[in-house]
Amino acid sequence: MGTEPSAPRWVDRLVVEAVQLDLIREHGGMPGLRDEHALESALARPRQRHSYEPASTLPELAASCAYGLARNHPFHDGNKRIAFVTMAVFLGLNGLELDAPEPEVVAVMVALAAGEMDEAGLAAWVGKHTAPFPDEESRQKPERP
Repeated sequence: MGTEPSAPRWVDRLVVEAVQLDLIREHGGMPGLRDEHALESALARPRQRHSYEPASTLPELAASCAYGLARNHPFHDGNKRIAFVTMAVFLGLNGLELDAPEPEVVAVMVALAAGEMDEAGLAAWVGKHTAPFPDEESRQKPERP
């Protein structure tokens, strides 16, 4: 009998806010949280999806969070940036690497924020651009008989 898959590792709100501040300092923009409830809602989306759709893939969960951050606009500025970075961090915490050319990332995030790409489209794009970290495959433990 196999073991149940472990729950994904989630990105904490404190991490998102710290990274957001760092991104604003590096790239410019107005700092600060515009809507606390919009942030909480965005961060809860993938957890809710995982609860009600446990077969959701990591790219789908990552896209769920990024969609919420990009569309809810919880921060005064930099919502597309924090959506992308949070998505990449979530995937990294769960053993996947997001690898896409910067111009493509920009086009995807702009389309997402403008409502020209939906969550399912983002999940498909993320799925095409993720792979296990090279050392992650070698660390997989075989199931015990």
